[in-house]
Amino acid sequence: MAVLNFTRLQDLIDQDALKGKRVFIRADLNVPQDDAGNITEDTRVRASVPAIRAALDAGAAVMVTSHLGRPTEGEFKPEDSLAPVAKRLSELLGQPVELKQNWVDGVDVAPGQVVLLENCRVNKGEKKNSDELAQKMAKLCDIYVNDAFGTAHRAEATTHGIAKFAPVVAAGPLLAAELDALGKALGAPQRPLLAIVAGSKVSSKLSILQSLADKVDNLIVGGGIANTFMKAVGLNIGKSLVELDLVGEAKTIIEKMAARGAQVPIPVDVVCAKEFSPTAAATIKDVKDVADDDMILDIGPKTAAQLAEQIGKAGTIVWNGPVGVFEFDQFAEGTKTLAAAIASSKGFSIAGGGDTLAAIAKYNIADQIGYISTGGGAFLEFLEGKTLPAVEMLLQRSAAK
Repeated sequence: MAVLNFTRLQDLIDQDALKGKRVFIRADLNVPQDDAGNITEDTRVRASVPAIRAALDAGAAVMVTSHLGRPTEGEFKPEDSLAPVAKRLSELLGQPVELKQNWVDGVDVAPGQVVLLENCRVNKGEKKNSDELAQKMAKLCDIYVNDAFGTAHRAEATTHGIAKFAPVVAAGPLLAAELDALGKALGAPQRPLLAIVAGSKVSSKLSILQSLADKVDNLIVGGGIANTFMKAVGLNIGKSLVELDLVGEAKTIIEKMAARGAQVPIPVDVVCAKEFSPTAAATIKDVKDVADDDMILDIGPKTAAQLAEQIGKAGTIVWNGPVGVFEFDQFAEGTKTLAAAIASSKGFSIAGGGDTLAAIAKYNIADQIGYISTGGGAFLEFLEGKTLPAVEMLLQRSAAK
């Protein structure tokens, strides 16, 4: 995977190409709300502001849209409305943001103005990436800007279709930063390249593990995934979470990496309990001493120290998932130790996934991670080596210039 080359919104601004132009920005404004429709967490709205502000300052007439929740196409309901987002955006931008309904056939917006186009997933054909809908939307603008990495793994009319037909296509600053970070970590990494892939199940991360096994120098597995790898090397894991049908896959990954001088470090000690609960008593054990009624809920201190040493030597670190049940403090030390090692590493680190973001918040290390991906599913699909449809279209249009 090469470092990605694509047109950026900033490139167009530098060329003074936005003045008087109609700019359509696909943002990710899918925010959580309470029962009264109040936004409970506005990170995504705040993150969308730089692209909007930059386009306004460059003299553009700006249209912004996003999905919110999972509405039924063609059936608008009040709870599907972006009205609370329009209110918050106007506060953040310091100017009115009018919400436009039924906007597909035409939008009035003047240079220096910004309007919010109602929930794009209410439009018939959005999820099926309808060319007819995409062509109508492309006619609304002179320039299409995708600034929504979180939806880049979906081919929908506002993320993929419109980019086929819009006169000019560019990546907004959020999407550009995400692609730069992912390109740096996987396209042209500083070696050694180390990946931490953890979670409850191998099955949910199997394609990521298989893809990374071809690329990384060290693959640290954690959580329930590590149990399956421990089983693969013949260790007793007691009554721990395991996927017996994937033990063969785990062996293959270990052998594949060993064949090229890379490794999957297997824990030497673990933290066990007799039950899975917030009050369960934690016992540190050598891996050979795990009893049949033990549940492994974290890596032990010796293992954590060994892995922290490897992290310290890495040139690039990709982190997806905590290595133990870090929500319970007695099973959190492994994740805490690795988080501290990543935070103090001189290598470039990129982290993503909901549980990973929760661990970063718990240990207050956000400002010590090279890049935190907000993409969720898109981040995981990128790690798998999958082509993200919205990114692919952006690259095609940039290459065709």
